[in-house]
Amino acid sequence: MKTQERPQTSADAAATDDPPDDAALVVEGLSKRFASGDAAVTAVDDVSFSVGRGSVVGLLGPNGAGKTTTIKAILGMVLPDAGSVRIDGIDVYEQPSAAYANVDAMLEGARNDYWRLTVRENLRYFATIGGVDPDSVADRHERLLDQLDLAEKADEAVRDLSRGMKQKVSLASVLATDADVVFLDEPTLGLDVESSLTLRRELRRIVDERALTVVLCSHDMDVIEAVCDRVVIMNDGRVIADDTVERLLSGDGTQRFAVASSDIDEALLARIRDGFEVTEVTTDGERTRVEVATDSEGFYDLADQLRAADVALDSVNTARPDLEDVFLGLTDEGEGRR
Repeated sequence: MKTQERPQTSADAAATDDPPDDAALVVEGLSKRFASGDAAVTAVDDVSFSVGRGSVVGLLGPNGAGKTTTIKAILGMVLPDAGSVRIDGIDVYEQPSAAYANVDAMLEGARNDYWRLTVRENLRYFATIGGVDPDSVADRHERLLDQLDLAEKADEAVRDLSRGMKQKVSLASVLATDADVVFLDEPTLGLDVESSLTLRRELRRIVDERALTVVLCSHDMDVIEAVCDRVVIMNDGRVIADDTVERLLSGDGTQRFAVASSDIDEALLARIRDGFEVTEVTTDGERTRVEVATDSEGFYDLADQLRAADVALDSVNTARPDLEDVFLGLTDEGEGRR
């Protein structure tokens, strides 16, 4: 992997707060600016986070948030202006060969496989260049082929496969090595729903079996929620949230409550909007469904208002926000920088 000379660490770069003793990856004060005409654009602005060994961390952000630049800086593909990166305690800029010895990556837009080789040949090839005797991990390769539904295509050339199948071969090729730390960029891109579900399930199983450390970038929130232990969210080049999936979903206690009735008219709907955060309104014939975001006390206030208006409710439902709701709320769908 081609790397460059170590950048100067900024004196005021924020250090990661108490990285765990078993951290496989520690990023501290990472910053990168790019020239844009006569000006400079800050793509990554003082980014710090750590990833514990054997855990899966999702890196999220809207387009242009700085995710790609961050990953490339971690992997030595982009020289940052400030900050440091350590993998397994080894500084990637001072000792790149040692730091990247057990690292592999599947990057979006990059050709991750040799299309003239068969699926099985690709797994053997990437194991070999990773310093592993492919015969010694043949059983692992067979399990990967089964786990990712590639067994029937194992002896077909990759160029003859569908886009979704090629995507799974790319993932299998990364997992075919002895890498301890793996970066996956949009691993479900091009997969149909069934294949995506299979990949989520099997990826989590493989991670647990091999105690892999994974940094996963994806716009597929279902994949992030199903596979990741923790999520780092970026916007405008900065980290704006870093927490477990569970705590991000629990949030500040706000839930979504949906009430439906044929007695909700425009005047009442206007009063509800004045007093509550209305997230959705739908009308089916004469029946109106109103969804609000509030806590339990707020819901009782809503119920009192509906009772005072003599509204007969057809249904009342609650829904916990999903990760996409949390993500959109934190980023406000902001336009970032890439």
